[in-house]
Amino acid sequence: MRSSNPVFSRRGFSRDNGTAGFNGQQPQAGGPAVGTNPYATGNPYAEGATNPYATNPYAPQDTQLGAPQQARGNVMTIDDVVSRTAMTLGTVVLTAVLSWLLLPVDPANLGKSYGIAIGAALVALVLSLVQSFKRKPSPALILGYAAFEGVFLGVISAAVSTYIADGVVIQAVLGTMAVFAGVLIAYKMGWIRVNRRFYGFVMAAAMGFMLLMVTNLLFAVFAGGDGLGFRSGGLGILFGVIGIILGACFLALDFKQVEEGVTYGAPREEAWLAAFGLTMTLVWIYLEMLRLLSILQGDD
Repeated sequence: MRSSNPVFSRRGFSRDNGTAGFNGQQPQAGGPAVGTNPYATGNPYAEGATNPYATNPYAPQDTQLGAPQQARGNVMTIDDVVSRTAMTLGTVVLTAVLSWLLLPVDPANLGKSYGIAIGAALVALVLSLVQSFKRKPSPALILGYAAFEGVFLGVISAAVSTYIADGVVIQAVLGTMAVFAGVLIAYKMGWIRVNRRFYGFVMAAAMGFMLLMVTNLLFAVFAGGDGLGFRSGGLGILFGVIGIILGACFLALDFKQVEEGVTYGAPREEAWLAAFGLTMTLVWIYLEMLRLLSILQGDD
């Protein structure tokens, strides 16, 4: 399953498992019929596609195209995704709370706490990159990423709450939960249609957004100040809203991939990748929400 952070390319479910998967397997009750799997072509969101593979990528190598597949018990379910996501997000929240309490952000210790937070963010980035390029999910890598990401979020949140806008962290958490619930409801009601055009638009917008943010960061580092001003004032508010909308779009992509994985019987271990993707997206939305609310309250 592809990761959901716009920094990285989104990857498909791994194909080197021995469990029957998307193509060629009878879907679960109530799922779409075989042959309509949108993952069956090179573009994961092509509609009405046919399977180009000679065999089911999850089936034994000697299985012929169209031959009936024996159902297997080791397949991903919604409960698997929920439990893995709860573990991953729980790790983020736990380490964030501990870092908030144990890494003070008073003037005497702010530099040290910032240093630890930046180091944790870099470790989290490396772990997420390693997992993104692995063909199989690694629970240790995913939970390690969640732990270090939580340290970073805890220090940043404490600093923002102390020096910029008191109470903004609770607002950002509630805002993130509202975005998650809103996108989930809209997806289940069919108001959001995740197809080829939607996927292409989101990826193009995400790449453009990231290029602008990297450019702004480089100007800030070498020229000082706020760089090009994309993270403060009116432009900061605009790009904060755009960042949240992009996060919501990636949530819809994550929901689509989870739905397809469950419907077409992805291996149970792929639930860890679902949790990884959802966690990265929610972290993205939270940071953008925190930044946006900080700008809005700072302008009051």
